[in-house]
Amino acid sequence: MLTHFDKAGNAHMVDVGSKPLTNRVAIAEGYIKVNDEAFSAIVNGTAKKGDVLGVARIAGIMAAKKTSDIIPLCHPISLTRCNISFTPDQNTNCIHCTCETACNGQTGVEMEALHAVSAALLTIYDMCKAIDRGMQICDIRLNTKSGGASGTWKRMED
Repeated sequence: MLTHFDKAGNAHMVDVGSKPLTNRVAIAEGYIKVNDEAFSAIVNGTAKKGDVLGVARIAGIMAAKKTSDIIPLCHPISLTRCNISFTPDQNTNCIHCTCETACNGQTGVEMEALHAVSAALLTIYDMCKAIDRGMQICDIRLNTKSGGASGTWKRMED
């Protein structure tokens, strides 16, 4: 059943008012593939625009907090945690981004984690586009979620 449509087929925000408060956690990830020069600038902190990963981390946190302003029908929630980490992989010239979000609420934090990863990777692109316009943002996905009536979900290994 599609929950974001009423009986007449009109889009609406789902009523979560009667759902119990539960601790909810979500982890999402993605990566950006860059050329050698951009990879070096990112990991060595020599990009002309500044600390790429530091700015990307802040952008991701800000995006998580503003998810309901961007995604239609997404509930505004009070995050209790938003941790963003980056792992550079020199073998593939990729910067991996992981975000963990949490709240004690009536609806999940999956969209916040996914939005944070997206914004963080887009920020890396923006800060490095003068070095490499061919960067690729790849495989943004939810890895785990817990809490609520549906319980825990974990991505099966690829």
